[in-house]
Amino acid sequence: MRMALAQLAATTDKAANLHAASALVARAAADGAALVVLPEYTMSWDPRPDAAHLREQAEPLDGAFVTALAGLAREHHVTVLAGMTETAGDRPANTVVALGPDGALAGAYRKVHLYDAFGDRESDRLAAAVPEPLVLPVGDLHVGVMTCYDLRFPEMARFLVDAGADVLAVPATWMAGPGKATHWQVLARARAIENTVYVLASGQCGRHRTGRSLAVDPSGEVLAELGEEPGVAVVEASAQKVGAVRERNPSLANRRFAVVPR
Repeated sequence: MRMALAQLAATTDKAANLHAASALVARAAADGAALVVLPEYTMSWDPRPDAAHLREQAEPLDGAFVTALAGLAREHHVTVLAGMTETAGDRPANTVVALGPDGALAGAYRKVHLYDAFGDRESDRLAAAVPEPLVLPVGDLHVGVMTCYDLRFPEMARFLVDAGADVLAVPATWMAGPGKATHWQVLARARAIENTVYVLASGQCGRHRTGRSLAVDPSGEVLAELGEEPGVAVVEASAQKVGAVRERNPSLANRRFAVVPR
């Protein structure tokens, strides 16, 4: 089975972002991808957002953005993951939606670990979610969804693996800065190695952002890596590969601790 990373540089122009995403999904589908992972905040991204602006930009799950993504997924018969700001009570949620190849909403993951680090405070603008795994079947694999800063928390990945994931999809807007690109790759590879899963880490590119989306196999080898420009990378993934790696490296079977959300 083929799975794709689709990297873009979103702005606050929703129509332009959707146009860019549509072109990337079409490219990935033409290359045989069954799954396309777009970045966090694909719908709209502002480098200096405030709470009021995010509320204005937010949309419900039956709004224009998700409806358009559903049409894309249906047109190309692929599963699409993409980040958005979702209308949700007093403060919006940082949400990744999953649209199945029939265009139906297969699920929505609301970010658990908000980015209160490196001088930012995402929790001042957005609501944190209660941990609840989103794991969906794609072919013979099961894809677990997390978002950006979640990658720094190994228990989040293990939480999804315990729920059946053998692929971790990580839509992100990984901010640029000293050492940040190294963190991005090291953490993606670590999550793959320690869980013997594929990792599809799809980040935004452009000013202030790292780009460098990468796909990692269950042994930690980098299968594909993009640069700092928009683009698509398509890789092969299989349940057989996961099984073979886990037979050689049965670390999940040997573990002595469980992950219990608090």
